Amino acid sequence: MIVLNGGSSSGKSSIARCVQELLPTPWLRLGIDDLIDAAPARLVSGPDASLAFAPDGSIAVGAAFAELERAWQLALAAIAHAGVGVIVEDSFLGGSASQDRLATALAGLNVVWVAVHCDGPVAVAREAARGDRVAGMALAQAQSVHEGVVYDLHVDTTAASPRECATSIVSRLSM
Repeated sequence: MIVLNGGSSSGKSSIARCVQELLPTPWLRLGIDDLIDAAPARLVSGPDASLAFAPDGSIAVGAAFAELERAWQLALAAIAHAGVGVIVEDSFLGGSASQDRLATALAGLNVVWVAVHCDGPVAVAREAARGDRVAGMALAQAQSVHEGVVYDLHVDTTAASPRECATSIVSRLSM
């Protein structure tokens, strides 16, 4: 199991796709965006949303979404326990508390925790180019998702390519 943690638009998906290409066996790439897309629309928009995106780019997580996230994390563990490699793309909005929740779900698995860093201005430019994110998410998350989180490896997409970052990750797996 590989867990990529970084802010919005930091390059997690691009790195994960490159890791898949470099690994000799098939690995699944699953991210928090997959969970958001799979959740009922009423949980991510409207007056009763349990995952609220504020105009400044901040995100508030309520109890209903947190319950779905917990189930999703256990499903990730089940996939890995079934013998399939999993690359998880996440943004730890709660810093170390988020890592602790995921680590509990992944107990008993070999996990490589990877910090995906990207300088704020670069992530903001990527965010604007994407056009599918709330403006401000990249800057709001660039540092906060890493607060108190313990990693096995750090990569930085500010200047390094996704493939260079992926090569570092795959090399770490071989150790």
